[in-house]
Amino acid sequence: MVKIGLPASAKSYYNETLFPFACTEGLKIGRHKRQKIDKPMLDSRKRNQTLVGLAFISPWLIGLAVLFLYPFAASWYWSFCRYDLLSSPEFIGLDHYQRLAGEIIRGEDFGQALWNTAYFASLSVPLSIVLAIGLALMLSWEIRGQAIFRAIFFIPSVVPLVAAAILWMWLLDPLDGPMNQLLAIVGLPTQMWFQGTQEAASTGSFLQFGSKDALVLMSLWGVGNFVIIYLAALGDVPKSLHEASALDGAGPLHRFRHITLPMLTPIIFFNLILGLIQSVQAFTRVYLVSEGTGAPVDSTLLLSLHLFLAAFQDLEMGYASAMSWILFVILALATYLLFRSSRHWVHYQEQLR
Repeated sequence: MVKIGLPASAKSYYNETLFPFACTEGLKIGRHKRQKIDKPMLDSRKRNQTLVGLAFISPWLIGLAVLFLYPFAASWYWSFCRYDLLSSPEFIGLDHYQRLAGEIIRGEDFGQALWNTAYFASLSVPLSIVLAIGLALMLSWEIRGQAIFRAIFFIPSVVPLVAAAILWMWLLDPLDGPMNQLLAIVGLPTQMWFQGTQEAASTGSFLQFGSKDALVLMSLWGVGNFVIIYLAALGDVPKSLHEASALDGAGPLHRFRHITLPMLTPIIFFNLILGLIQSVQAFTRVYLVSEGTGAPVDSTLLLSLHLFLAAFQDLEMGYASAMSWILFVILALATYLLFRSSRHWVHYQEQLR
């Protein structure tokens, strides 16, 4: 058999021109056929996967619709209605919002509850942040029994709220409470605590502690959760920065101010938002210490308690819904302003580098 070979020039033309073209066209044709064949199958498979995924999360979707979306929309409608939970809602327009505006101007009912909540939040949130950072710094010292001290400071945050409220009512009892006995020993005047209407931060009764100040003191007892977060953040501060600044002559306060504190600002911002929401939602301890009335003289009537009493004691669900929407707007506005201001004082590690 005689093999007929191609000339060198023909082989070069075939290899460099025809062969790549033929292979490319063949691949395109094959891919096109596969797309025509596999696309319906792939669409069917994706559709089945989507249905299976929706079936798995259907309990959560039902819970979201029934427990969140429907109450959210219903409360918006009820805020424009007279509704007592026993009869059908009766549309009355903006009457509830006008009533709330009048109470804010006169400083009664909703206005009083708004002031009490603002006073409580403005003291409890900053003080809890300062106290938690101080405790975290001390608990980060490498000393003997460090784990025991950390557990001791964390235990109050896991004590049930009812037990904690009863404990603080005994500690701050005006007559036989250990706190007033301790104040008497050191020569300080006794305080009324939960039975007084004074406000220690106001000019008229400076350092005369009343019921709202007692609530603030009780809230500071459970900062263990914040301490744990700050301890974790302190562990992320590079030791090399402290060592370098110490070599340059920086003291402990200088290192804390210019190294540790800027790197803690993201955690401070997170706890500030969380603490603000928790202070507005505080209910259990307020209900217990005031016996569900906001006593004495509505000095412990926070927004959460006032909303509860209006809805389920006075059966004014429309009025309570309008109150909740005003509270929602206030919280949303406060959170927005905090996020806007965070660009000026919150520093992330990527920015510091």
